[in-house]
Amino acid sequence: MRIFDQPSPLLPRSATTPSDQSSRLCERKRPTGLARLGAAVSAAAALLASVPAMAQTDSLEPSGRWSANTRGSAPTPPMGWNSWNAFYSDIDEEKIMASATILVESGLADRGYRYVNIDDGWWLKRRESDGRMVVRTDKFPSAHVGPDDQTSFRPLTDRLHAMGLRAGIYSDIGRNSCGQVYTPTFANQPEGTIAEREVGLHGHVDQDIALYFAEWGFDLIKVDGCGVRGLGPETDHVLKGDYRVFPPLIDMNAIGRTDIAAVQTLYEEVGEALHTHNPDGDYLYSLCLWGSSNVRAWGKNLGNISRTSDDITPQWTRMLTNLDTVSTRALYAGPGAWNDPDMLFVGSGDFDADHMTEARSHFALWAMMNAPLIIGFDLRKATAEQLALFGNPGIVALNQDPAGHQAVAAFQSGDLQIFVKTLADGDKGVAIFNRGLAPVDAQLSARHLKFREDAPVALTDLWTGARQGFTRETAFRVEPRQTLVFRASGERILADGLYLSEQPGNVNPAEDGVTTPQHDPFIHRSVVSWQGTRGSGEHPQYGGFGGAQADRGPFGEPLRVAGVRYDTGLGALANSRFEVRNRGFTRFSARVGIDDSAVDRDRRVTFFVYGDGRLLARSEPQAFGTASRTVTAEIADVAILEIIARADGDPVGALPVVWADAAMTR
Repeated sequence: MRIFDQPSPLLPRSATTPSDQSSRLCERKRPTGLARLGAAVSAAAALLASVPAMAQTDSLEPSGRWSANTRGSAPTPPMGWNSWNAFYSDIDEEKIMASATILVESGLADRGYRYVNIDDGWWLKRRESDGRMVVRTDKFPSAHVGPDDQTSFRPLTDRLHAMGLRAGIYSDIGRNSCGQVYTPTFANQPEGTIAEREVGLHGHVDQDIALYFAEWGFDLIKVDGCGVRGLGPETDHVLKGDYRVFPPLIDMNAIGRTDIAAVQTLYEEVGEALHTHNPDGDYLYSLCLWGSSNVRAWGKNLGNISRTSDDITPQWTRMLTNLDTVSTRALYAGPGAWNDPDMLFVGSGDFDADHMTEARSHFALWAMMNAPLIIGFDLRKATAEQLALFGNPGIVALNQDPAGHQAVAAFQSGDLQIFVKTLADGDKGVAIFNRGLAPVDAQLSARHLKFREDAPVALTDLWTGARQGFTRETAFRVEPRQTLVFRASGERILADGLYLSEQPGNVNPAEDGVTTPQHDPFIHRSVVSWQGTRGSGEHPQYGGFGGAQADRGPFGEPLRVAGVRYDTGLGALANSRFEVRNRGFTRFSARVGIDDSAVDRDRRVTFFVYGDGRLLARSEPQAFGTASRTVTAEIADVAILEIIARADGDPVGALPVVWADAAMTR
């Protein structure tokens, strides 16, 4: 849910209602972040590594294990429906069950849309006598199960389960919710004394998780973070005595003022409670920190889905912002832990029934990014065309592909992007996306797909079903805001294996070399409905600049070593360690070196390859400007491969390294 610099009833999480949001259009701005890689990169990169590395010695030691999250149940991105975008906190049992019924009767549940998630607005209070949460029974009458505030969501979750669906609930990591802090005029706010209105998890984690899962039967929990950000001593709510002060742990505008360790610890406590009270492991943990608190680096190790952005709105430019927060983070997601650019807004505003080109782009891009496909629309109003879009079998299949590889950008510009993802059967999913307002003549090449240029490539259009073929490259006219989506097959350049950048779901940047987290300046900055053009503008606020990337350097530049450009590989900062799951391959190879974009050009980097904790190979120390060296290792009996780039000396600037053409073969 949306968070702000200062709580104010004038600036809610979204300053519009569901009905008037659909008529407001944000002014479009050029996505300058994707197009500028010059002075901004050099200056920020120099700062990024100017602080000596801290606590990296241990993190670079091979562990012989996969450290990304394996708890919970999210082998593929979750699909379903959430109440917030449709109703905000003005929810009730009839609205929830009507949406659930439509999921089943329309066939969407059979497509995979099984989660029915109740967002903010369900709670009445926390009972002072014993701290037990009380459901708002005037809105959820089936929850009234006895006298003296005896309420339970079990009747509702039982009904959802009997329909073949799953049930999700909402809370906050602090004492108070996002609705209380930022949208206090919205419906269904908690009632009672200050203590009774403390409905968040803080101080009640084990009690609440046991209640929600073991007793009430929920399958998912979304945990927001507004309660540990918006109630500082100078905020209006605290000064007026509405809520107790909670010294802020998060500053969205300054990572240096965010207590990353404290935030992580709070979410880890919830993770442990979920593990304790779901002994069968059948649950889903949704972290909602909006890309703050360096969650990029640790959210994948803890939750099943992790928000990369602030709230989406039903405006095209806001969709671009949320897309940009996830589109370069393919290495930070995979089975068990998915990137989440927020719910779908198909059905409203720029994505309504009169804007199906935009709606199709929004849906297809979320599918390609392996984002959770969570509908945020009042399904009672859905047209047949909208329901068909949600149920498009070919595009849903891209999202639910069991290999779990998020799409990687094969072509990047401020006007057009080409995203490619490797599927379990060896096919490729392809999206050609026009971000702008003018048609673009685009060329799709076999090399974009890592297919051979001298062999035929077959394309199936996932919107129309039409089939076509080409050799070497083909051209398309892509209309404004249009996304062409294909399933492609062909002969692979690497016939007997996979490049690591083709299988990001099997690669975990356990340590990406970022020692001083910074905001990413290349994410599109849209005019948002809750702020408008007040103040000096939208500024970079999503942490992750300099993180590891597939087929690009950590700052988005091409992979280059000693003047030689590589189309394929992993880019990261020095003092980084990747974990790689071996899916039956026997040999690893890569060409390694220091990237030409390095600011710190005096240090040397040594590259290591470990298998299940055992050293298999290492390079000679590499210097800036020297040609890449080949590193190989036999990995037939290896389950977890680890590749490490370790620099000597103390850092004085960014030192990007390249694992060019990194591949596992048979």
